[in-house]
Amino acid sequence: MANFMKMMKQAADMQKNMAKAQEALAALELEHSAGGGAVRVTITGDGNITAIRLDPALVQGGDVEMLEDLLLTAVRGAQDQARETAATEMKKLTAGLNLPPGFGL
Repeated sequence: MANFMKMMKQAADMQKNMAKAQEALAALELEHSAGGGAVRVTITGDGNITAIRLDPALVQGGDVEMLEDLLLTAVRGAQDQARETAATEMKKLTAGLNLPPGFGL
């Protein structure tokens, strides 16, 4: 019975820690750029894009296809960065737990 109560407390503590980590990720801003900084995307740790900034020279050039490619590259890179950051933070919370393979939180 004592082991069960200990497990329940650990689960409750983990739930609180995960909620805190999710709040921290939502507040964290990451920036990813493409085209040597010509396109910059700001994204939160939980994956919400908050800003896209363009070098004015890109717009003046008139090469819409290149601009679209740079935007897509920057957005995808920012999303990857947010996912990797979130995964790293969640691994910190589950460190020491003996979770079965493929079971992540």
